[in-house]
Amino acid sequence: MKILVTGGAGFIGSAVCRYLVQELGHSVVNVDKLTYAGNLASLKEIENSPLYHFEQVDICDRPALDSVFTAHKPDGVMHLAAESHVDRSITGAADFINTNIIGTFNMLEAARSYWGTLSEAAKAAFRFLHVSTDEVYGSLGAEGLFQETTPYDPSSPYSASKASADHLANAWYHTYGFPAVISNCSNNYGPYHLPEKLIPLVILNALDGQPLPIYGDGTNIRDWLFVDDHAAALFTVLTKGRLGEKYNVGGRNERTNLEVVTRICETLDRLRPKNAPYADQITFVTDRPGHDARYAIDASKLETELGWKARETFETGIEKTIVWYLENEWWWAPLRTHAAERKGVLKGK
Repeated sequence: MKILVTGGAGFIGSAVCRYLVQELGHSVVNVDKLTYAGNLASLKEIENSPLYHFEQVDICDRPALDSVFTAHKPDGVMHLAAESHVDRSITGAADFINTNIIGTFNMLEAARSYWGTLSEAAKAAFRFLHVSTDEVYGSLGAEGLFQETTPYDPSSPYSASKASADHLANAWYHTYGFPAVISNCSNNYGPYHLPEKLIPLVILNALDGQPLPIYGDGTNIRDWLFVDDHAAALFTVLTKGRLGEKYNVGGRNERTNLEVVTRICETLDRLRPKNAPYADQITFVTDRPGHDARYAIDASKLETELGWKARETFETGIEKTIVWYLENEWWWAPLRTHAAERKGVLKGK
């Protein structure tokens, strides 16, 4: 099977590419613009594989997309390319609107045009997976879980742009009969995660003796999903998911931000001990505007209907993640200098 993966040089996209090539032996066409979030070093393990092909293309460039489809003739699409950092969407929403909405429109139209040229058998087998986020649902209270039927209530420019893209994919299925399916995932973590994101930022700041910033009072809750588990889930949805349906992907690992940071500190105290506990570096910063209180995914539909289940608990996954960062400075050191600082002002200053 040949799969076109957009955003394949990003965090989740690169995990998908590695999984498809190394674990499943499928052919991959990685389409990525290589913005600041794209890093070909994350694909070092497969870059010389005859099953892997890279095309530096902006998904907002429709003619270039048409050329990719014509040249590579994929059997399916996994659309992950997106601007994804909430803080950046607050200070600069335009890139999120262009990439996440206009780019998804271009992907749907380029794929639909290509799909229309296929034989009946190939057309029936073709699939388009639009990969989205649980943030489209907004914020949960203390109880309950996001389900596929939960109404959309996005709170940031990022989540609003992803919600718009979800609606486009759904509309293309209902209007054109285009074989689209949607996934909505919880927070991912794992190897090759950009240093601007919470977990790698905390790991690397801790090692550097810098403050470990936590928004507000640290009680915001997220459901954490190990990125390799997510990659396996996405292939499952692509190949087994019912067309026109949505599937939530979660790890059933709810943790407050403070619990996440504390766990990292405790693990580093054991793996890379120093004179003082790493938790002494925790610093609370002014909360993010519109910061959702809690996300939690109900992945029952994916688990019962398609047979997927997360393999990693948060405890096993965070240990693997921390060990990876300790052993792979070659990857993160060049990025560390250029990583955006987490937004927020130190409390009391």
